[in-house]
Amino acid sequence: MRAEKKLIHAVTMWVRRQPPKVKALMAVVSGMAALIFLRFVVHDHDNLFVAAESVHSLGISVLIYKLTKEKTCAGLSLKSQELTAIFLAVRLYCSFVMEYDIHTVLDLATLATTLWVIYMIRFKLKSSYMEDKDNFAIYYVVIPCAVLALCIHPSTTHNLMNRIFWAFCVYLEAVSVLPQLQVMQNTKIVEPFTAHYVFALGVARFLSCAHWVLQVLDSRGHLLVALGYGLWPSMVLISEIVQTFILADFCYYYIKSVFGGQLVLRLPSGVV
Repeated sequence: MRAEKKLIHAVTMWVRRQPPKVKALMAVVSGMAALIFLRFVVHDHDNLFVAAESVHSLGISVLIYKLTKEKTCAGLSLKSQELTAIFLAVRLYCSFVMEYDIHTVLDLATLATTLWVIYMIRFKLKSSYMEDKDNFAIYYVVIPCAVLALCIHPSTTHNLMNRIFWAFCVYLEAVSVLPQLQVMQNTKIVEPFTAHYVFALGVARFLSCAHWVLQVLDSRGHLLVALGYGLWPSMVLISEIVQTFILADFCYYYIKSVFGGQLVLRLPSGVV
C-alpha cells in the first residue's frame, strides 16, 4: 500500500512540475483515450446519457444528505444552485413546447430538488452559508449567455423565442458551476460531501460530453447537420466540452486526494 502511495505521489509531483502547455496536452490525450475506451466498451452510446443522469442524481443525493444530516451548507454556492435552477427552468419550458420526452421528467425532478436546496440554504441553514466566499457575480455569465443565445441559436422550425431560450439554457449550463468553484477556491479547503457532489458533477458532464462526441463520430457528422445549420451545431458540442474541462482540474485534485487517503480536499491557488 505504501509503495502505491509513493508511486502516486511521484507521478503527481512529476505532473505538477510540467509547464501549462504540457499539462493541457496531457489532459487532451487523457480525454481522447477515455473516449476511445468508452467507444469500444459501451456499445449503445445512449447508455452514456443514462449513466450521466444517474451520476448526477447520485451527486444530488450526497448534497441532500449533507443538508439534512449534517445540518450545514458550508462550502456550497447558492449562486451556482440559482444558475442551475434558471437553466433547468428554461430547459423544462423548452422541453414542454418543443420535444416532450423522458428528459422532461428528469429535468422536472432535478429542478424540484435544486429549488429545495436553494430553500434550505436561504432559510433553514442560512447561518452556515458562507456568503462572503460566494462572491461570484452571476451577471458575468448570465448576460454573455443571453447575448450569445440571441446571436447563435437553433435553426429549426420552432418559434424564434423558444429557439433562443433553448440556446440560452445550453450556454448557461456549461458555466453554471463556476460560482461553486469560486467558493472552493476562496476557502481552499473542501469538506468531503461538497467534494463528492462536485466530483459527481464532473463525471456526469464528462459522460454527457462523451455521449455527444461519440454520437457525432458514429453518425459521421450527420448529427450536427440534423441539429441545424450555421454555428449552432458546433456551439452545442463546444458547450459540452467546455463544461467538462471546467471541472477537469478539480477532479484531478479530488482523485489525488482520495488516493492519498485525505478526507478533506485542499486546493492550491489557481485551480479555478
